[in-house]
Amino acid sequence: MHGGYSIGMTGRYTCEKYFTMLCAIQMEANITQLGWTEKIETLNGKSVINAETGIEEKYQRHQTYLQIPIFAHLSWGKENKGVNAFINLGPQIGISLNEKTDKNYTTPNISGNSDEIRTSNVIAQENMPIENKFDYGIIVGGGIEVHINHVGRFDIEGRYYYGLGNIYGDSKKDYFGTSNNNTIFVKLTYLHDL
Repeated sequence: MHGGYSIGMTGRYTCEKYFTMLCAIQMEANITQLGWTEKIETLNGKSVINAETGIEEKYQRHQTYLQIPIFAHLSWGKENKGVNAFINLGPQIGISLNEKTDKNYTTPNISGNSDEIRTSNVIAQENMPIENKFDYGIIVGGGIEVHINHVGRFDIEGRYYYGLGNIYGDSKKDYFGTSNNNTIFVKLTYLHDL
């Protein structure tokens, strides 16, 4: 995994109250950077040194998505002038807006002495563009919300997204059996009551 950003807008409609639990529907539109960093090692666990350049091989893929999650937002505690704990759970769709590759070599070191070459000679993903631009999956999160009168609400939340679709083909003739997005988020949100 590698770090990225997520920025967007949130709307929430609180619709029901059951004893101490508040039920709401929450929808977001976020621009999020996803991707991965490959740790390129030899069979004995050392970093691969490229035969052409003489430097350690490094590879990173950055993907920017428009993501739209729709949550069931359940919270417990004080709705106004206080603190509550909450969970969010629901589906998410995403559309790939762009992608970028960073690597410091032109030809990967996949042949030669076994102490110098990569553990895997599967390198197709390094130059393959995303085949499936549409992404969908399930997202779950939990956190704390603080309501300050006349200021607004502040949420801090941890989330996990599990993609159900693959970014590359997954048939027997393709390179990978699965290539879904998995993401861990830490999110800070400001909400103003209307």
